[in-house]
Amino acid sequence: MSDSVYMLSDTASPFSGFFLNRSSWLWLAWLRAVARLRPACARNTTFLWLTLVLAAMCIRPDLGGVTSLIRALGLSASTYPCLLHFFHSNALRLGPLTLLWRQTVERLFARRLVRVKGRPILLVDGLKRGKEGRQMPAVKSLHQESGSNSKAAYIMGHSLQAVAVLAQAVGVCVAVPLAARIHEGIVWSNRDRRTLLDKMGALILGLQWSEPVLVVADAYYAAEKFARALLGNGHHLVTRVKTTAVAYFPAPPGAPKRRGRPQTYGAKTKLRAWFAYRDLFAPADSPVYGEKGVSLNYCSFDLYWRKLGRLVRFVWVDHPRRGRMVLLCTDLTLEPMEILRLYGWRFKIEVSFKQAIHTLGAYAYHFWMQDMKPIRRGSGNQHVHRRSETYRQHIRRKLGAYERHIQVGLIAQGLLQYLALNFRRVTWFNFHTYIRTAAPLKPPSEWVVAQALRHTWPQFLKDCALSLALKKFLASKISPRLCRYSDVFNLDEAA
Repeated sequence: MSDSVYMLSDTASPFSGFFLNRSSWLWLAWLRAVARLRPACARNTTFLWLTLVLAAMCIRPDLGGVTSLIRALGLSASTYPCLLHFFHSNALRLGPLTLLWRQTVERLFARRLVRVKGRPILLVDGLKRGKEGRQMPAVKSLHQESGSNSKAAYIMGHSLQAVAVLAQAVGVCVAVPLAARIHEGIVWSNRDRRTLLDKMGALILGLQWSEPVLVVADAYYAAEKFARALLGNGHHLVTRVKTTAVAYFPAPPGAPKRRGRPQTYGAKTKLRAWFAYRDLFAPADSPVYGEKGVSLNYCSFDLYWRKLGRLVRFVWVDHPRRGRMVLLCTDLTLEPMEILRLYGWRFKIEVSFKQAIHTLGAYAYHFWMQDMKPIRRGSGNQHVHRRSETYRQHIRRKLGAYERHIQVGLIAQGLLQYLALNFRRVTWFNFHTYIRTAAPLKPPSEWVVAQALRHTWPQFLKDCALSLALKKFLASKISPRLCRYSDVFNLDEAA
């Protein structure tokens, strides 16, 4: 399969190349990206199922769990157990799939990744998804710290942590999701002392980066464990700290010598007290993404952060709309305005969560565990270290199904973002519907790309020779009564 067939983008002439029909271009680029995930599947059948599930997640009009995947492709009812088995099967290896997706993102978004001093930007955050199932492992009572009236203070659900990488095109930034894992709810051993910070650090380092990265996180991750895990592997952290935090000046150079270790820390200072020293602050135009004509005041100083035992750069910001905040950066070579610009991008992962939930349905799984004792509302962690090995294996199998569903959903979202940034004009050409906020000069949203893929899916199966293997696999699984485009299959020829 020649790479020249797939090198179709907005930079090429619309009527040049191997295919003249632009309705197939999006799916060709999509298929090329998915082909890189083949080594994560133990068998070719597993890879074909993965391709179908990814396609269904990209084009389904509703988010009704596995049944919505069947409706999206017009499959027969007999495929429902097959799809359940796909998410529960070890033939789809979650670890290699995540690593391959990270490598694929680096290749697909090679020219689009936002870099600062040559380092890509990682965005990390936690996510809580409500789950009402009483027989779902890892479901527990969770507290939501949010100012939104639409969110309850306490919910029953799954607590996850996610990692995304920042990409940009035509002035539009997106957080391309890399991985998300359930990090709470199950206690495997009473000797396990790992915290959420430890698990997030392991998730980032488990992606096996070949170059240093800059991690941007909120104030929850301004902790010693997390920062040390990153610094020990050559990465750096940009985060916000609480204004109640303290720091230390370096020891004065002329201090008298004493017995013991040389003095490192000087006088202690409260970070919030610096806002009173107005003479130290300088005015500047806001570098935050999406803000124009906004002036703020800032101050920067390198102080010792005792949690790390080293100098870090603090930036005090007095914003006219967002109030006051103190930012921390472990890289002393970054300028204060660059640090503020980095932290301003953090909200992009929140936008990515919204798209994953409401457009892709990455977290819309409903897999129950039949032999699990029903939990009560308000219950906490589920301790399984004294349960039988068979029961523990069932828990692992179910958690694996959840995380496979999440990872496949995040991959589908990343594919939509790839098409949006690299095939903007082709996407709008195949949109074929109305949206009041349409901006053809800018990359479309994931929803717009999903609409374009949905409109071109039958034509892709009909005209593209590269879809023959997929069409053969679909031939025995399509329900002619439920599939509105079954006439394009030529089932007698494909079977």
